[in-house]
Amino acid sequence: MNTIFRKSMLSVAGLAFAGGVFAGPIAAHANPVVDAKPTAAAVAVQAAKPQGEQSHITLNDEQTANVKAIIAATKKAGLPERAAVISIATSLQESKLENLGHLGDKNDHDSLGLFQQRPSSGWGTPEQITDPEYSTTAFLKGLKQVDGWQDMPLTVAAQTVQVSAYPDAYAQWEQQATDLVAQYWNS
Repeated sequence: MNTIFRKSMLSVAGLAFAGGVFAGPIAAHANPVVDAKPTAAAVAVQAAKPQGEQSHITLNDEQTANVKAIIAATKKAGLPERAAVISIATSLQESKLENLGHLGDKNDHDSLGLFQQRPSSGWGTPEQITDPEYSTTAFLKGLKQVDGWQDMPLTVAAQTVQVSAYPDAYAQWEQQATDLVAQYWNS
């Protein structure tokens, strides 16, 4: 019985992983939702206490400019502040809000840009992925394909789009991302 349960859980995890691997390219090319509006649930989730220990870094001018670019792309997509919080927390985890080019042997496959998106997975060309507006829009397209993203923990929403080897790592940046959105959303 225990072996059957374990095999069933591994099968479900494998399907979830495979779905995420294939969702990357699909998400990168999906049509945007033009008239998305914030819901009461999104506001309630945003007000929830961040999960786990929180990390914080001091931002330089480039990183602050990338925060503003993520917020601008989120607004342009017609999405609420919660989407910007998820996007910024994801970028904090993936690149510390630095628009990373190819890192040679230090690089994770062919991952580039703020969100460490991969051209080989269909996210776009290297030039597109290293454009903050494009990469944010691609991430947001993937996020919008996640049913109920507004109501789920930040790390679950981010992981569903990113399919990271470290799925819980996004949660540590929720407070700083929330603070940055609060600081720059209306500026």
